[in-house]
Amino acid sequence: MSIVQDPIRKIELFPIFVPFKAHVRDMLQGGSGKVAMGLKVEDHWLGADFLLCRMTTENGVVGVGDIYVWLVEGAVTPVLMASLIKDHLARYVLGRSAFDIGLINDKFDNNVARNEMAKGVLDLALYDVAARTINRPVYDLCGGKQLDRIPMSMVLPLTSVDIILDVVQRGLDVGLRSFRCKLGDGLRRDVEIIKAVRELIGPNAALRVDYNQAYNPNEALACIEAIAPYGIDFAEQPVKGDDFVGMAWVQSRTNVPLMAHESGFGLRDIVTLADMGAVRTFGINPERPGGMTNALKAIDYAAARGLDVVLHNQPSGLGSAIQLQMHAARASKIRHASELQGHVMMEHDLLKERIVYEDGYANLPTGPGWGVEVDFDMVDKYQIQPTVVVEA
Repeated sequence: MSIVQDPIRKIELFPIFVPFKAHVRDMLQGGSGKVAMGLKVEDHWLGADFLLCRMTTENGVVGVGDIYVWLVEGAVTPVLMASLIKDHLARYVLGRSAFDIGLINDKFDNNVARNEMAKGVLDLALYDVAARTINRPVYDLCGGKQLDRIPMSMVLPLTSVDIILDVVQRGLDVGLRSFRCKLGDGLRRDVEIIKAVRELIGPNAALRVDYNQAYNPNEALACIEAIAPYGIDFAEQPVKGDDFVGMAWVQSRTNVPLMAHESGFGLRDIVTLADMGAVRTFGINPERPGGMTNALKAIDYAAARGLDVVLHNQPSGLGSAIQLQMHAARASKIRHASELQGHVMMEHDLLKERIVYEDGYANLPTGPGWGVEVDFDMVDKYQIQPTVVVEA
Protein backbone atom coordinates (compact mmCIF):
# COMPACT_ATOMS: atom_id res chain seq x y z
CA MET A 1 0.00 0.00 0.00
CA SER A 2 1.29 3.47 -0.92
CA ILE A 3 1.67 5.81 2.05
CA VAL A 4 -0.76 8.24 0.44
CA GLN A 5 -3.39 5.48 0.18
CA ASP A 6 -3.34 4.73 3.92
CA PRO A 7 -7.04 4.97 4.87
CA ILE A 8 -8.48 6.58 8.00
CA ARG A 9 -9.84 3.84 10.24
CA LYS A 10 -10.78 5.62 13.47
CA ILE A 11 -12.06 9.04 14.53
CA GLU A 12 -12.12 10.05 18.22
CA LEU A 13 -13.86 13.21 19.42
CA PHE A 14 -13.08 14.79 22.80
CA PRO A 15 -15.39 17.53 24.19
CA ILE A 16 -13.23 19.73 26.46
CA PHE A 17 -13.68 22.71 28.77
CA VAL A 18 -10.56 24.55 29.98
CA PRO A 19 -11.13 27.19 32.71
CA PHE A 20 -9.59 30.61 32.41
CA LYS A 21 -6.82 31.59 34.79
CA ALA A 22 -8.16 33.06 38.04
CA HIS A 23 -6.99 36.62 37.32
CA VAL A 24 -8.52 36.45 33.83
CA ARG A 25 -11.88 35.34 35.26
CA ASP A 26 -11.78 38.18 37.76
CA MET A 27 -10.96 40.71 35.04
CA LEU A 28 -13.75 39.48 32.77
CA GLN A 29 -16.34 39.39 35.53
CA GLY A 30 -15.40 42.91 36.60
CA GLY A 31 -15.71 44.23 33.06
CA SER A 32 -18.63 45.26 30.91
CA GLY A 33 -21.52 42.89 30.27
CA LYS A 34 -20.17 39.97 32.34
CA VAL A 35 -17.65 39.14 29.58
CA ALA A 36 -15.67 42.43 29.32
CA MET A 37 -16.91 43.14 25.81
CA GLY A 38 -19.90 44.66 24.03
CA LEU A 39 -21.98 41.46 23.93
CA LYS A 40 -25.17 41.46 25.99
CA VAL A 41 -25.09 37.99 27.53
CA GLU A 42 -26.51 36.62 30.78
CA ASP A 43 -23.74 34.27 31.91
CA HIS A 44 -20.20 34.99 32.99
CA TRP A 45 -17.42 33.77 30.70
CA LEU A 46 -15.43 31.31 32.82
CA GLY A 47 -13.47 29.26 30.31
CA ALA A 48 -13.21 27.89 26.80
CA ASP A 49 -14.96 24.95 25.13
CA PHE A 50 -13.16 22.88 22.52
CA LEU A 51 -13.76 19.86 20.37
CA LEU A 52 -10.58 17.86 19.75
CA CYS A 53 -10.48 15.33 16.93
CA ARG A 54 -7.93 12.50 16.73
CA MET A 55 -7.73 10.37 13.58
CA THR A 56 -5.81 7.13 13.15
CA THR A 57 -4.96 5.46 9.84
CA GLU A 58 -4.72 1.77 9.03
CA ASN A 59 -0.92 2.02 9.30
CA GLY A 60 -1.07 3.81 12.66
CA VAL A 61 -0.47 7.42 11.60
CA VAL A 62 -2.22 9.73 14.07
CA GLY A 63 -3.33 13.28 13.35
CA VAL A 64 -5.22 15.84 15.41
CA GLY A 65 -7.21 19.01 15.01
CA ASP A 66 -9.28 21.07 17.40
CA ILE A 67 -11.64 24.01 17.34
CA TYR A 68 -12.66 26.66 19.85
CA VAL A 69 -16.43 26.69 20.36
CA TRP A 70 -18.54 29.48 21.87
CA LEU A 71 -22.32 29.05 21.79
CA VAL A 72 -22.84 32.83 21.88
CA GLU A 73 -21.23 33.20 18.46
CA GLY A 74 -21.17 29.77 16.86
CA ALA A 75 -24.65 28.44 17.76
CA VAL A 76 -23.20 25.00 18.57
CA THR A 77 -21.52 23.13 21.42
CA PRO A 78 -18.76 20.49 21.34
CA VAL A 79 -21.28 17.75 22.18
CA LEU A 80 -23.65 18.80 19.40
CA MET A 81 -20.81 18.81 16.88
CA ALA A 82 -19.52 15.43 18.04
CA SER A 83 -23.00 13.98 17.51
CA LEU A 84 -23.27 15.49 14.02
CA ILE A 85 -19.85 14.16 13.06
CA LYS A 86 -20.63 10.68 14.36
CA ASP A 87 -24.02 10.43 12.67
CA HIS A 88 -23.48 12.35 9.43
CA LEU A 89 -19.90 13.41 8.56
CA ALA A 90 -17.56 10.62 9.69
CA ARG A 91 -18.78 8.31 6.90
CA TYR A 92 -17.16 10.58 4.30
CA VAL A 93 -13.77 10.33 6.03
CA LEU A 94 -13.50 6.71 7.15
CA GLY A 95 -11.90 4.44 4.58
CA ARG A 96 -10.38 7.34 2.66
CA SER A 97 -6.85 8.72 2.58
CA ALA A 98 -6.10 12.06 4.21
CA PHE A 99 -4.77 13.09 0.79
CA ASP A 100 -8.35 12.85 -0.53
CA ILE A 101 -9.14 16.01 1.41
CA GLY A 102 -10.65 17.82 -1.58
CA LEU A 103 -13.05 14.98 -2.33
CA ILE A 104 -13.93 14.66 1.35
CA ASN A 105 -14.78 18.36 1.63
CA ASP A 106 -16.96 18.14 -1.47
CA LYS A 107 -18.87 15.25 0.08
CA PHE A 108 -19.31 17.23 3.31
CA ASP A 109 -20.84 20.15 1.44
CA ASN A 110 -22.96 18.03 -0.91
CA ASN A 111 -24.56 16.12 1.94
CA VAL A 112 -24.63 18.42 5.00
CA ALA A 113 -25.57 22.10 4.84
CA ARG A 114 -23.47 24.71 6.68
CA ASN A 115 -21.98 23.29 9.91
CA GLU A 116 -18.63 24.78 8.94
CA MET A 117 -17.01 24.17 12.31
CA ALA A 118 -17.90 20.47 12.50
CA LYS A 119 -16.51 20.01 9.01
CA GLY A 120 -13.55 22.17 9.95
CA VAL A 121 -12.29 20.06 12.83
CA LEU A 122 -12.21 17.01 10.57
CA ASP A 123 -10.44 18.97 7.84
CA LEU A 124 -7.78 20.11 10.31
CA ALA A 125 -7.12 16.58 11.56
CA LEU A 126 -6.82 15.38 7.95
CA TYR A 127 -4.11 17.96 7.28
CA ASP A 128 -2.17 16.75 10.32
CA VAL A 129 -2.46 13.12 9.19
CA ALA A 130 -1.32 13.97 5.66
CA ALA A 131 1.65 16.02 6.82
CA ARG A 132 2.75 13.44 9.40
CA THR A 133 2.48 10.73 6.74
CA ILE A 134 5.25 12.45 4.75
CA ASN A 135 7.03 13.74 7.90
CA ARG A 136 6.63 17.40 6.95
CA PRO A 137 5.00 20.44 8.57
CA VAL A 138 1.51 21.31 7.35
CA TYR A 139 2.76 24.55 5.82
CA ASP A 140 4.65 22.46 3.25
CA LEU A 141 1.26 21.22 2.01
CA CYS A 142 0.13 24.84 1.63
CA GLY A 143 2.93 26.35 -0.44
CA GLY A 144 5.68 26.46 2.17
CA LYS A 145 6.46 28.90 4.96
CA GLN A 146 7.10 32.59 4.34
CA LEU A 147 7.91 33.49 7.96
CA ASP A 148 9.58 31.87 10.96
CA ARG A 149 8.19 34.37 13.48
CA ILE A 150 4.61 35.63 13.42
CA PRO A 151 3.82 39.16 14.71
CA MET A 152 1.29 39.20 17.54
CA SER A 153 -1.43 41.60 18.69
CA MET A 154 -2.92 41.86 22.20
CA VAL A 155 -6.65 41.97 22.98
CA LEU A 156 -7.74 44.42 25.69
CA PRO A 157 -10.87 43.78 27.80
CA LEU A 158 -13.73 46.26 28.06
CA THR A 159 -13.27 47.32 31.66
CA SER A 160 -11.97 50.33 33.60
CA VAL A 161 -9.42 52.53 31.87
CA ASP A 162 -6.89 51.93 34.66
CA ILE A 163 -7.06 48.15 34.18
CA ILE A 164 -6.92 48.47 30.40
CA LEU A 165 -3.79 50.62 30.59
CA ASP A 166 -2.17 48.18 33.00
CA VAL A 167 -2.75 45.36 30.50
CA VAL A 168 -1.40 47.53 27.67
CA GLN A 169 1.76 48.31 29.62
CA ARG A 170 2.36 44.62 30.23
CA GLY A 171 2.03 44.07 26.50
CA LEU A 172 4.47 46.84 25.70
CA ASP A 173 6.91 45.39 28.22
CA VAL A 174 7.05 42.09 26.30
CA GLY A 175 7.52 43.74 22.92
CA LEU A 176 3.97 43.92 21.56
CA ARG A 177 3.23 46.80 19.20
CA SER A 178 -0.31 45.98 18.14
CA PHE A 179 -3.43 46.17 20.31
CA ARG A 180 -7.16 45.50 19.92
CA CYS A 181 -9.54 47.41 22.19
CA LYS A 182 -12.89 45.93 23.09
CA LEU A 183 -15.47 48.72 22.85
CA GLY A 184 -19.26 49.06 22.94
CA ASP A 185 -20.22 50.94 26.11
CA GLY A 186 -21.29 54.08 24.25
CA LEU A 187 -19.56 56.87 22.38
CA ARG A 188 -18.09 58.72 25.34
CA ARG A 189 -16.63 55.59 26.91
CA ASP A 190 -15.27 54.43 23.56
CA VAL A 191 -13.48 57.73 23.04
CA GLU A 192 -12.17 57.77 26.61
CA ILE A 193 -10.64 54.31 26.19
CA ILE A 194 -9.14 54.88 22.74
CA LYS A 195 -7.69 58.26 23.69
CA ALA A 196 -5.98 56.78 26.77
CA VAL A 197 -4.63 53.74 24.94
CA ARG A 198 -3.30 55.78 22.02
CA GLU A 199 -1.51 58.15 24.40
CA LEU A 200 0.20 55.20 26.10
CA ILE A 201 1.22 53.20 23.02
CA GLY A 202 2.30 56.23 20.99
CA PRO A 203 1.58 57.17 17.38
CA ASN A 204 3.38 54.28 15.69
CA ALA A 205 1.82 51.23 17.37
CA ALA A 206 -1.08 49.53 15.58
CA LEU A 207 -4.54 49.97 17.11
CA ARG A 208 -7.72 48.10 16.18
CA VAL A 209 -11.13 47.94 17.84
CA ASP A 210 -13.82 45.29 18.31
CA TYR A 211 -17.44 46.20 19.07
CA ASN A 212 -18.76 42.63 19.34
CA GLN A 213 -22.06 43.58 17.65
CA ALA A 214 -22.80 46.24 20.27
CA TYR A 215 -24.49 48.89 18.12
CA ASN A 216 -27.15 49.51 15.53
CA PRO A 217 -25.87 51.05 12.27
CA ASN A 218 -26.51 54.67 13.26
CA GLU A 219 -24.79 54.24 16.63
CA ALA A 220 -21.92 52.36 15.00
CA LEU A 221 -21.23 55.11 12.48
CA ALA A 222 -21.21 57.82 15.15
CA CYS A 223 -18.88 55.83 17.43
CA ILE A 224 -16.47 54.88 14.65
CA GLU A 225 -16.21 58.45 13.39
CA ALA A 226 -15.58 59.66 16.94
CA ILE A 227 -12.50 57.44 17.36
CA ALA A 228 -11.22 57.69 13.79
CA PRO A 229 -8.85 60.61 14.59
CA TYR A 230 -6.88 58.31 16.91
CA GLY A 231 -5.64 56.14 14.03
CA ILE A 232 -7.70 52.95 13.82
CA ASP A 233 -6.55 50.13 11.55
CA PHE A 234 -10.03 48.61 11.42
CA ALA A 235 -13.27 48.30 13.40
CA GLU A 236 -14.49 44.77 13.99
CA GLN A 237 -18.16 43.78 13.85
CA PRO A 238 -19.88 47.01 14.96
CA VAL A 239 -23.38 45.66 14.16
CA LYS A 240 -25.14 42.31 14.48
CA GLY A 241 -23.46 39.46 12.67
CA ASP A 242 -26.46 38.80 10.43
CA ASP A 243 -26.95 42.48 9.52
CA PHE A 244 -25.03 42.49 6.24
CA VAL A 245 -27.05 45.48 4.99
CA GLY A 246 -26.24 47.44 8.14
CA MET A 247 -22.53 46.67 7.76
CA ALA A 248 -22.62 47.84 4.15
CA TRP A 249 -24.44 51.04 5.16
CA VAL A 250 -21.81 51.87 7.79
CA GLN A 251 -18.84 51.00 5.56
CA SER A 252 -20.16 53.24 2.79
CA ARG A 253 -20.08 56.20 5.19
CA THR A 254 -16.72 55.80 6.92
CA ASN A 255 -13.11 55.54 5.79
CA VAL A 256 -12.27 53.27 8.73
CA PRO A 257 -12.19 49.70 7.36
CA LEU A 258 -14.81 47.44 8.90
CA MET A 259 -13.94 43.85 9.72
CA ALA A 260 -16.40 40.97 9.66
CA HIS A 261 -15.99 38.24 12.23
CA GLU A 262 -19.35 37.00 13.51
CA SER A 263 -20.70 37.72 10.01
CA GLY A 264 -18.26 35.47 8.18
CA PHE A 265 -18.76 31.81 9.05
CA GLY A 266 -18.57 30.36 5.55
CA LEU A 267 -17.03 31.12 2.19
CA ARG A 268 -20.36 32.27 0.77
CA ASP A 269 -20.71 34.78 3.62
CA ILE A 270 -17.29 36.18 2.74
CA VAL A 271 -18.13 36.49 -0.95
CA THR A 272 -21.47 38.16 -0.18
CA LEU A 273 -19.92 40.69 2.21
CA ALA A 274 -17.24 41.55 -0.34
CA ASP A 275 -19.79 41.93 -3.15
CA MET A 276 -21.91 44.23 -0.97
CA GLY A 277 -18.94 46.43 -0.10
CA ALA A 278 -19.77 45.74 3.55
CA VAL A 279 -16.19 45.27 4.76
CA ARG A 280 -12.58 45.90 3.85
CA THR A 281 -11.13 43.31 6.25
CA PHE A 282 -12.04 39.73 7.13
CA GLY A 283 -11.37 38.05 10.46
CA ILE A 284 -10.42 34.46 9.71
CA ASN A 285 -9.70 31.57 12.02
CA PRO A 286 -9.01 27.99 10.99
CA GLU A 287 -12.37 26.46 11.88
CA ARG A 288 -15.05 28.93 10.87
CA PRO A 289 -14.84 28.77 7.10
CA GLY A 290 -14.60 24.98 7.39
CA GLY A 291 -11.00 24.15 8.28
CA MET A 292 -7.64 24.83 6.67
CA THR A 293 -8.93 24.12 3.16
CA ASN A 294 -11.55 26.86 3.21
CA ALA A 295 -9.54 29.27 5.38
CA LEU A 296 -6.78 29.30 2.76
CA LYS A 297 -9.41 29.85 0.06
CA ALA A 298 -10.80 32.77 2.08
CA ILE A 299 -7.37 34.39 2.44
CA ASP A 300 -6.64 33.97 -1.26
CA TYR A 301 -10.06 35.32 -2.22
CA ALA A 302 -9.68 38.38 0.01
CA ALA A 303 -6.27 39.11 -1.47
CA ALA A 304 -7.65 38.82 -5.01
CA ARG A 305 -10.36 41.34 -4.09
CA GLY A 306 -7.85 43.74 -2.54
CA LEU A 307 -9.19 43.16 0.97
CA ASP A 308 -7.26 42.62 4.19
CA VAL A 309 -7.26 39.57 6.45
CA VAL A 310 -6.65 39.21 10.18
CA LEU A 311 -6.11 35.81 11.81
CA HIS A 312 -7.42 35.73 15.36
CA ASN A 313 -8.87 33.37 17.94
CA GLN A 314 -8.81 32.17 21.57
CA PRO A 315 -7.50 28.69 20.73
CA SER A 316 -5.78 25.92 22.62
CA GLY A 317 -2.09 25.39 22.02
CA LEU A 318 -2.95 23.10 19.12
CA GLY A 319 -5.27 25.71 17.63
CA SER A 320 -2.54 28.31 18.04
CA ALA A 321 -0.09 26.11 16.13
CA ILE A 322 -2.67 25.66 13.38
CA GLN A 323 -3.17 29.41 13.05
CA LEU A 324 0.57 30.07 13.03
CA GLN A 325 1.07 27.54 10.23
CA MET A 326 -1.70 29.23 8.27
CA HIS A 327 -0.17 32.68 8.75
CA ALA A 328 3.28 31.42 7.77
CA ALA A 329 1.93 29.89 4.56
CA ARG A 330 0.07 33.07 3.52
CA ALA A 331 2.17 35.82 5.13
CA SER A 332 2.49 37.84 1.92
CA LYS A 333 -1.30 38.24 1.91
CA ILE A 334 -1.65 39.14 5.60
CA ARG A 335 -0.40 42.57 6.63
CA HIS A 336 -1.88 42.70 10.14
CA ALA A 337 -0.50 41.01 13.26
CA SER A 338 -2.24 37.82 14.40
CA GLU A 339 -4.13 37.45 17.66
CA LEU A 340 -3.72 34.35 19.80
CA GLN A 341 -5.22 34.70 23.28
CA GLY A 342 -5.59 31.12 24.47
CA HIS A 343 -2.18 30.87 26.14
CA VAL A 344 -2.84 34.19 27.88
CA MET A 345 -6.33 33.31 29.12
CA MET A 346 -6.48 29.57 29.85
CA GLU A 347 -4.95 27.67 32.73
CA HIS A 348 -3.41 25.07 30.36
CA ASP A 349 -2.75 24.99 26.61
CA LEU A 350 -3.06 21.16 26.34
CA LEU A 351 0.43 20.82 24.82
CA LYS A 352 3.42 18.82 26.02
CA GLU A 353 5.73 21.71 25.07
CA ARG A 354 4.46 25.25 24.81
CA ILE A 355 4.81 27.53 21.80
CA VAL A 356 7.42 30.24 22.36
CA TYR A 357 6.21 33.85 22.43
CA GLU A 358 8.88 36.53 22.69
CA ASP A 359 9.51 40.15 21.69
CA GLY A 360 6.00 40.54 20.28
CA TYR A 361 6.24 37.46 18.05
CA ALA A 362 5.30 33.77 18.14
CA ASN A 363 7.87 31.25 16.95
CA LEU A 364 6.52 28.99 14.22
CA PRO A 365 6.39 25.29 15.22
CA THR A 366 8.37 23.34 12.64
CA GLY A 367 7.92 19.66 13.50
CA PRO A 368 5.80 17.22 11.49
CA GLY A 369 2.11 18.03 11.10
CA TRP A 370 1.09 21.01 13.18
CA GLY A 371 4.52 20.91 14.81
CA VAL A 372 3.24 20.34 18.36
CA GLU A 373 2.23 17.37 20.50
CA VAL A 374 -1.06 17.30 22.41
CA ASP A 375 -0.83 16.31 26.08
CA PHE A 376 -3.62 13.74 26.33
CA ASP A 377 -3.22 13.54 30.11
CA MET A 378 -4.40 17.16 30.16
CA VAL A 379 -7.13 16.37 27.65
CA ASP A 380 -8.37 13.68 30.04
CA LYS A 381 -8.30 16.19 32.92
CA TYR A 382 -10.43 18.76 31.11
CA GLN A 383 -12.72 16.43 29.16
CA ILE A 384 -16.39 17.11 30.01
CA GLN A 385 -18.15 14.27 28.16
CA PRO A 386 -17.13 10.75 27.11
CA THR A 387 -15.05 10.34 23.99
CA VAL A 388 -17.11 9.72 20.86
CA VAL A 389 -15.46 6.99 18.77
CA VAL A 390 -16.33 6.14 15.16
CA GLU A 391 -14.53 3.31 13.38
CA ALA A 392 -14.56 1.90 9.87
